[in-house]
Amino acid sequence: MTFKRVVITGAGALTPIGNTLREYWDGLSQGKSGAAPITKFDTTLFKTKFACEVKGFDPTVLMERKEARKLDPFAQYAMAVADEAILDSKLPLDKVNKDRVGVIWGSGIGGLFTFQEEMRTFAAGDGTPRFNPFFIPKMIPDLSAGHISIKYGFHGPNYVTVSACASSTNAIYDAYTYVKLGKADVIVSGGSEAAVCIAGVGGFNALKALSERNDSPETASRPYDKDRDGFVLGEGAGALILEEYEHAKRRGAKIYGEIIGGGMSADAYHITAPHPEGTGIIKVMQYALEEAGIKPEEVDYVNTHGTSTPLGDIGEIKAIQQVFGEHAYQMNISSTKSMTGHLLGAAGAIEAIACLLALEEGIVPPTINHFTDDDELDPRLNLTFNKAQKKNVKVALSNTFGFGGHNASVIIRKVE
Repeated sequence: MTFKRVVITGAGALTPIGNTLREYWDGLSQGKSGAAPITKFDTTLFKTKFACEVKGFDPTVLMERKEARKLDPFAQYAMAVADEAILDSKLPLDKVNKDRVGVIWGSGIGGLFTFQEEMRTFAAGDGTPRFNPFFIPKMIPDLSAGHISIKYGFHGPNYVTVSACASSTNAIYDAYTYVKLGKADVIVSGGSEAAVCIAGVGGFNALKALSERNDSPETASRPYDKDRDGFVLGEGAGALILEEYEHAKRRGAKIYGEIIGGGMSADAYHITAPHPEGTGIIKVMQYALEEAGIKPEEVDYVNTHGTSTPLGDIGEIKAIQQVFGEHAYQMNISSTKSMTGHLLGAAGAIEAIACLLALEEGIVPPTINHFTDDDELDPRLNLTFNKAQKKNVKVALSNTFGFGGHNASVIIRKVE
């Protein structure tokens, strides 16, 4: 079998630091924090009172108000970035074979806000089961891919991956595989999440996973800093148009970069804690390098999972050092979650976009909020602290890991 080349011809972003692709990149390159006090509900009794919310998003710009009410915010976000990415790709919708265009999306939780509100309404009533007829269609994660396909008439592969915080990297890797195998010409892929709500913040607080630095939200997400105390919850979405290289070339599409490999693995260790020896993380990066057919020293930049948790940050960096050896000191490493917070199932999508734009712009986005060195981290590593750095990035690797021990990585290369 002859494998197809898979390139990226469009992208869209809706994030806590920018509501479009270019606004997002401006925020990344400028080291902007998206964290602020929560505006969506009263946080008086919550341990964590801040998050990285999407700001100024109006779904009625995209659809009629009546239609918007039928979608949970996570699906509204998905529609917004899919629209931007398709427009960015200049895909000729009147000419493309829609039987060979699919949608493979990722979401770790789906319609959590909808579920929360329906249960609150039910609990406040007399026990009579009165539910919104759109309750289930708004809640289930797969409807994000469904809505995109319905709007555009895409008849190709259509589903949503759910692997916690690895969900959208998983989706991108699946999409890459379908195109690589010749089963589709184009796939809209990415992820969306909208968990900044009572249930989301309360649930992660109960896990003791969130930062409680309420006196300084903008500095709370501090990956690799000695005083990190948990992640900052984020929300939003990212979309990529994955296209078979010859298909893109024939229509004269702009090519942002090429996905050349990826990998998936499991820690098989604990429901929330990373494996203490980083075995799953090591394997997933090795699998990605092997499929890409490149040597570790060819990677210029690693966008880490880097959530700002005490155990997770150290485990990933040690795994990187084991996989890359001496080259770990030559490449850039950064966690853009320091700016966006943790978008859960959408994290992989916006972080793959960060890698993509690093290739295009020759700039590595920073790990902001570094104040105190962690003695457990090798000071020779370039963790791109506090300011973006200029670099000719030809190959970038993106890591995402999820509760349950799910690990996923993708490698993107510049097309010269």
